[in-house]
Amino acid sequence: MLRDEDDFDGFFEDTMKAGHYENNKDSVEVMIRSSRKIAKELIDYGVDFEHDGEELAFTREGGHGRPRILYHEDITGKEITSTLLENALKRNNITIQEHVKMLDIVCDEKLNECYGLVVKNEDGSIGIIKSKYTVFACGGLGGLYKHSTNFRHITGDALAIALKHDIEMEHIDYIQIHPTTLYSEKPGRRFLISESVRGEGAILLDKNKKRFCDELRPRDIVTADIHRQMEKDGKPFVWLSMERIPEKTIRSHFPNIMKQCLEEGYDPTKECIPVVPAQHYFMGGIKVNLQSKTSMDQLYAIGETACNGVHGRNRLASNSLLESMVFAKRAAKEMTAEFDKTKTKSFDNVDFTPYEDKKKLEEEY
Repeated sequence: MLRDEDDFDGFFEDTMKAGHYENNKDSVEVMIRSSRKIAKELIDYGVDFEHDGEELAFTREGGHGRPRILYHEDITGKEITSTLLENALKRNNITIQEHVKMLDIVCDEKLNECYGLVVKNEDGSIGIIKSKYTVFACGGLGGLYKHSTNFRHITGDALAIALKHDIEMEHIDYIQIHPTTLYSEKPGRRFLISESVRGEGAILLDKNKKRFCDELRPRDIVTADIHRQMEKDGKPFVWLSMERIPEKTIRSHFPNIMKQCLEEGYDPTKECIPVVPAQHYFMGGIKVNLQSKTSMDQLYAIGETACNGVHGRNRLASNSLLESMVFAKRAAKEMTAEFDKTKTKSFDNVDFTPYEDKKKLEEEY
């Protein structure tokens, strides 16, 4: 979050530097300028950010020139999403359909307009959800990787649909690897050792327990340092030491990390833990403008699915949560404004016939 006006230039430069100056400057400015208002709205919704007395507490993560990250223990993302979900469930104007799989969009490619989704319901039947506006919020593509911090079902579905319909994409080769995930020989998702652990003083060590890099440089640089050291050591991991962090801080600030490490047989208050880089974030995606609109009318994309250029070639730590909320709100505001202008528009002129042939759809999907 932007701490104060004096912090703008530093926050902007940190973001640009991490992104190798390939960032969209307008997107970066929008994100930073919107951060304080977004933080206040989240607090109003009930998100429990940590405090230092009466004031908000901040931590520092890799690539940031000063502490400016709001946090909740070591599960900030979970705190935000669970709180927003609780609020959504209380709204009468929001319907959540679980176990419904998106198969395709309903669109008129000649008019370049989207009218909703083709979906597979829980019972296996194929159906259509008609909508004047559709938003892709499907995450990235980490499930395609052998080692990733993403859930296995995050497989770039929206990207595949966009490619099918010639919706404009951008920087689909910009993949971020997180330098520190807990090494394990078990299959499945890798557990993230948060950047803020290094921000609080944790250091990286080689097989001889010697420090070998600057842990607070941008993620791609630290990742490269770790890969070089792993090759030099002939090991599938390096060591992360939290010895410089007070035990009280480890237990209070990183309880989830503490719990996971203990389950894997490591006590970070007493010993080093093994870490390895893993796919973590997708900076590219479906190209969108500052209101999150795609190249197809009535279709928007937000979060990791979208690319508004704010991250450039490499994401600055914690900018993902901020960026997704800032630009999701901008999308919602534009759709609301446009809906008010065109609320009399109906689907009467839309030909849904090809999508209403259930047998044909079931054969295709």
